[in-house]
Amino acid sequence: MTAQLYTPSHLIAVDLAPSRLEAAKQFGADLLVAAGDDPLESVAEVTGGLGADLAIEAVGVPETFELCARLIRPGGRLANVGVHGAPATLHLEDLWIRNVTITTGLVDTFSTPTLLGMVAAGRLDPARFITHRYALGEMEAAYETFAHPQQTAALKVVLSRP
Repeated sequence: MTAQLYTPSHLIAVDLAPSRLEAAKQFGADLLVAAGDDPLESVAEVTGGLGADLAIEAVGVPETFELCARLIRPGGRLANVGVHGAPATLHLEDLWIRNVTITTGLVDTFSTPTLLGMVAAGRLDPARFITHRYALGEMEAAYETFAHPQQTAALKVVLSRP
């Protein structure tokens, strides 16, 4: 959703879960790459073989980090916001000549004021990301829902007091 602020030529979403691809479409993606499709081929097709200006790894899986590194063009950027629980390989033998920038991190003191300003101005509606709501006493059920997004279509789960 916020990527649209940079007026990209294309917003390409890659995911295994049909529900997440549908959500990406609702949030502004114009090309969806599903399980069984070739992300490298899809990106090459819309970029004339150059690759993506920016690839965002948002799931914290080593294979997706490595895929993002292959998707970006020379001079491109890889933003890693996924929380990794396992090591990911950084293929410097492929990246060194391409002048690639890699950034890591989540929402921080730099981006939080910008995002809050967008919410206050009505330019960003975080409620659109909420797919499930639970009372605090249902925390285990909420965790199970969020832990299995392919089955539950969960994006964001909210816990609240009754």
